[in-house]
Amino acid sequence: MVETAGRITLWGVEVFVAAADERSISIAARRLGASPSSVSQQLTNLETALGTTLLDRSARPMNLTPAGALFLKRAQAILNEAEQARAELALGAMSQLSRLRLGMIEDFDADVTPRLLSELAGDMQSTRFLLETGASHRLHDQLDARALDVIIAADTGASADWMEVHALMEEPFVAAVPRGVADTADPTQTLRDLPLVQYTARHHMGRVISDHLARQNIHLHNRFELDSYHAIMAMVAAGAGWTIITPLGFFHAQRFRAQTELIELPFAPITRRINLTAREGVLGNLPHDMAARARTILTDMIVDPAAQSYPWLRDKLVVL
Repeated sequence: MVETAGRITLWGVEVFVAAADERSISIAARRLGASPSSVSQQLTNLETALGTTLLDRSARPMNLTPAGALFLKRAQAILNEAEQARAELALGAMSQLSRLRLGMIEDFDADVTPRLLSELAGDMQSTRFLLETGASHRLHDQLDARALDVIIAADTGASADWMEVHALMEEPFVAAVPRGVADTADPTQTLRDLPLVQYTARHHMGRVISDHLARQNIHLHNRFELDSYHAIMAMVAAGAGWTIITPLGFFHAQRFRAQTELIELPFAPITRRINLTAREGVLGNLPHDMAARARTILTDMIVDPAAQSYPWLRDKLVVL
């Protein structure tokens, strides 16, 4: 591809915003699916066209120059307008959308995500789907940075005027315990005697759990803090402890269900909400339609089977 110097291009503006967000040429290149050399060349071309330096590339991490900080606001406005233009052109013809960048929490890897992608692919046959799986807070950051178009993730409390939010489901936090604990004379005391295998506080869900325990003035024997549902449930299945988890997380680690079971939390309840979030007005009716489709899938693949296994979840794990 021939790099065109002396002109301000939309691609050059997008590269600049990514580099400004990431403060790293290599990380910006990964985010954009481009080579570091191409990103560097686009930045040089943009700076040449504007007649000023936008980024101090000698610093680690890179810093915006005063001119770069000023231009960043304009660059973000340019990208917003470009997204709006694409949306207006695509209204009524979403099946022709060339690319959809979708972010999903790992809880849906085994069931919801494959079915949702298959159904979308059937309706949008000209669309290339790019899937990013990760923690909710990371997916929200990528949506904010325009690295993703739509995300399905836990509500992190973030709110902005540009967000279009569709509530999908609400679920309680529950206790996953070694099988047999629920049948003891005093399950609550049994849990106090077992170590808590805690979900890492580096992720939003772990912080929610830790904050809730602190507010309830509950101090549990906590020896383990892990960031993987499978690792946590493996330890619970082995009888090494118990954990506070959501039904989605529990059913995600299906291989350990025979050795474990769910019980209600033995203290004040806490819930989380799963939303579909996109940029307001950019994708027309697609986010609304995706949310409706996701609710049907969640009912069929998550909520109804969970209620069959644990009837007490019926009014607590709900599609919204």
